[in-house]
Amino acid sequence: MTPWGRAITALRLLAVDPDGLGGIALQARSGPARDAFLAALAKGAIRLHPAMPHDVLTGGIDVSASLAEGTLVRQRGLLQRSDAQMILTMAERMPRLMASALAQCLDANRGNTLVALDEHTPDEEPPCPALLDRLAFHVSFDGLGRHDIETAGTDIGTPLPLAQVQVPRHAIQDIVTLSVALGIHSLRAPTLAVNAARAHAALHERKTVSDADVSAASELVLAPRATQIPQPPQEPEQPDQPEPQQGQDSSDAGHQQALPDELLLAAIQTALPPDLLSKTGSDKVKSGSGSGSGQKKIGNRKGRPLPPRESGSRAADARVDLIATLRAAIPWQKLRHASRPDRTGPIIHPADLRYKRYEDLSDRLLIFAVDASGSAALARLAEAKGAVELLLSEAYARRDHVALISFRGDSAEVLLPPTRSLVQTKRRLAELPGGGGTPLASGLKLGLETALTANRKGLSPVIIVLTDGRSNVALDGSANRKQAAEDAKAMALQIAAQRIDAIVIDTGRRPERSLHELALSLRGHYVSLPRADAQSLSATVSHALQD
Repeated sequence: MTPWGRAITALRLLAVDPDGLGGIALQARSGPARDAFLAALAKGAIRLHPAMPHDVLTGGIDVSASLAEGTLVRQRGLLQRSDAQMILTMAERMPRLMASALAQCLDANRGNTLVALDEHTPDEEPPCPALLDRLAFHVSFDGLGRHDIETAGTDIGTPLPLAQVQVPRHAIQDIVTLSVALGIHSLRAPTLAVNAARAHAALHERKTVSDADVSAASELVLAPRATQIPQPPQEPEQPDQPEPQQGQDSSDAGHQQALPDELLLAAIQTALPPDLLSKTGSDKVKSGSGSGSGQKKIGNRKGRPLPPRESGSRAADARVDLIATLRAAIPWQKLRHASRPDRTGPIIHPADLRYKRYEDLSDRLLIFAVDASGSAALARLAEAKGAVELLLSEAYARRDHVALISFRGDSAEVLLPPTRSLVQTKRRLAELPGGGGTPLASGLKLGLETALTANRKGLSPVIIVLTDGRSNVALDGSANRKQAAEDAKAMALQIAAQRIDAIVIDTGRRPERSLHELALSLRGHYVSLPRADAQSLSATVSHALQD
């Protein structure tokens, strides 16, 4: 089947068994193909948006009606309907609270279906995996143009009732075996494929699921979820099969319980994801910290609205959410007016107050504090420069800023202020001095000051320390190893108290125990990297930031 044919077939099967199939995840940008697909959907479909308030989806108190009638009046949410077809635009921007509500709606088995329009790019996070796992069909319109659109309609005619369609045991065995061969770890995928095979048989008025139904279900449900390319089965030498026992289905006994044959694999070959070899798991997604989406910050001024907060703990400049406050107060109005009949209008108590909250994403600042002392300074600085340039090359996609601090002699200095400019970085990193003592405490102190300044500007700082751990210069500039170690630990505890993320990279020839203890004081990561180069350093930092 072509991508367009798979999408139309998925719509037909969804109409046959909405509860058993859930919906369709359509990865497509706005264009003729997506417009034609949306035109084929039901005219009364409910349009959803990621920014919709939660009470609109799940229902809540109708404030105006409750105040007018003097009693509690609830409004019906969009997800409380039955036999509704829902269309979610920009599914990749859907908050987790909305994904949870949609998942509960699909699990309720009220005949509702969901078409999730996914527009994420390779540098962005896909929609919630838990919700996508509940949608049987994953279709991509990548590269599809107007000439690829066929005129076939979505009329399903009069299919057989699903209760009359039987699924043989060997069909279930084929689907489960193929799921394992394709590297699919979800337990819902084989169930959805069996439901799709049954719906495909009912659509073609067959009372028993055939090989054609299994092949179609595998192409529509299993192939888009594949994480590895299966190999055709070999035919090992086997002893003669025993006679089937009395009461055993001869068709099941004679069916080979192994990987499905070449015809089934060839049928789904065209539906395998084009980037299959680069995948590592069916549900593998980027973490929020690694993709550069920024750190989530809760505030009361700007960002994506969150459910309001009760009055127990609030900021001094918190703003009252009037609608949420009225919703909390309405159920008590009759009781309060009975005790105070002289009052008119709603009676609001302090416990009813609700305050606005918003979720915002802040850019991240990577602060490299590099040990530029001793004979190995030139090599360390060269690798640090290469790592910084590698990270900056992806700064626009990851929304990261980079700063560079060098500590040597008896002090530390900022060599590169926070920036995302690759040209400026190369110019500043062209010549870096080296040699002298190791004022680790001074480097940590300057890193803390830079991080606090970044915090005030709305950035999320991460301090990355590259050193061999031989600190020998105290904060006052004296060459006192014991005092230098105590000062470094004190600065580490201050950084941890400010809840600033930190990574300690040990560049010495052997792992240094004092650096491991420093990482514990920082409440951060410790990485022993004796032979650090730019590639491994960049990969190490990226991996640690994703944890």
